[in-house]
Amino acid sequence: MKFVHLADIHFDTPFKTISDRADLGKIRRLEQRSAFKKVIEFIKENDIEYLFISGDFFEQDYVRKSTIIYVNNLFKEINNTKIYIAPGNHDPYMSNSYYKTFDWAENVKIFTEKAEKVENPEVNIYGYGFNNYEMNDNQLEDIKIDDKNKINILITHGTVISGNEISGIYNPISKNKLEENGFDYVALGHIHKRDNFYPGSLISMGFDEIGEHGFIYGEITKNKVKTEFIKADEREFIEIDVDVSDIYSEEDLIEKLNLIDTGNNLYEINLIGYRNFIINIDLKLIQKNIIKIKDYTELKIEIKENNNTLKGISIKKLNEKLKNNEINKKEYDEILELIIKIFNN
Repeated sequence: MKFVHLADIHFDTPFKTISDRADLGKIRRLEQRSAFKKVIEFIKENDIEYLFISGDFFEQDYVRKSTIIYVNNLFKEINNTKIYIAPGNHDPYMSNSYYKTFDWAENVKIFTEKAEKVENPEVNIYGYGFNNYEMNDNQLEDIKIDDKNKINILITHGTVISGNEISGIYNPISKNKLEENGFDYVALGHIHKRDNFYPGSLISMGFDEIGEHGFIYGEITKNKVKTEFIKADEREFIEIDVDVSDIYSEEDLIEKLNLIDTGNNLYEINLIGYRNFIINIDLKLIQKNIIKIKDYTELKIEIKENNNTLKGISIKKLNEKLKNNEINKKEYDEILELIIKIFNN
């Protein structure tokens, strides 16, 4: 059997981190649709029999009915593919959820909080999902594989825990129990990074999700699983360091940042080194693909308080305030820079 496994699309999420930068939040939501459509086209072209969506398909608090109609129409285009959805903590199966109130395509099966088995000729699908924003009951304890001659697959949304203490609010799952149960494939969601259980988020949600994003394509026969990662996101979130030690004005720094070849990717810039000027950059002056600028620089000025000039006295009083914990180091640096700037001018 052939399958596609994806999770954590978060349709209609606000993308708060990037929404203020040139409508990138709106653009990113369009890219969610584009990535999902790639999944559907892949399924069509490769005659995929099963699609597993392991939770956080959409954002319960933000999703629009028009988005649900859009994805459901795509489901209808792959009517020969059986689709299984396990609701997650961002899209739980609640009374007002579209999982419950919407008329989904006939090939869609949505699991509830009660562990359930769906039998197919060659494969048994076990699944369960969230019915609220938190879930600490371990439903895995209620699942017993009753036909080991068939392919057995688990689909749910949660956190795999390796130790003996199995607790948490996002469906804690014992790794040992997973291995004991003997599933041929475990299709999980919740963790946005890819590993043996998780496909990662379909598209990157921010700078804590670097690297390529997409979905898992797999082929299973009894006792043999072959999987392949398929990239679906055309952008990556990238973090780089920029040393400002040899830069002597804000204008020079802006020019340097605007020369970075960001391509189609989104960047977070960490300013490092010793600064020679006050850094307070207006993001409107920076190319739109640079989303964040973080200042990790240190002061590069000679601090002299051992004279009776107004500058020396000011620095001396500032040092006393820092010593007496009247101000913190960040406030100290900002004030000191202003003192230097005023007296140097």
